[in-house]
Amino acid sequence: MKVVVLCGPESSGKSWLAERMRVQLGAVVVGEYVRHFIDREQRDTCYADIDAIARGQLAWEDAARRAQPALLVLDTHLLSNMLWSETLFGNRPAWLETALLQRHYDAHLLLSPEGVEWTADSQRCQPELSQRQAFFAQSRAWLLAHALPCTVISGDWRARETQVLASIRHVLDQP
Repeated sequence: MKVVVLCGPESSGKSWLAERMRVQLGAVVVGEYVRHFIDREQRDTCYADIDAIARGQLAWEDAARRAQPALLVLDTHLLSNMLWSETLFGNRPAWLETALLQRHYDAHLLLSPEGVEWTADSQRCQPELSQRQAFFAQSRAWLLAHALPCTVISGDWRARETQVLASIRHVLDQP
């Protein structure tokens, strides 16, 4: 089983690309639990919710891992939970980083906010490119600091799809 994470700022194409990989490569996709949480609770999140959101994300990921698909694509993972918690609330549960570092991921495809337009929805809160660039920089810095495999994905929608396909095919070719 190969596990690939699509990560980065909101409105950079993670969900769209995950769906494209499901269709084109037969990937099993794990969505973003926080969206489910907000839809279910019908309110904005607060710091007290971070633990439940992160544990929900892990539960979805673990359920998909148990099925042992050839390719598992994660629309997000605990890195986003950590960074959003810090961004929105100035703090994060201590266990998040340890839990994230204990898991194996074959690749992190880090999506740049540049080259695609921000798309508003009721759950997004960073319409300014500078905000999304800061989130991207935080994501990249964390991945590099922990020497995790990371490829930056950029350009327009077609370029992103081409880069993600090539990156995943490379991962799938590795023993």
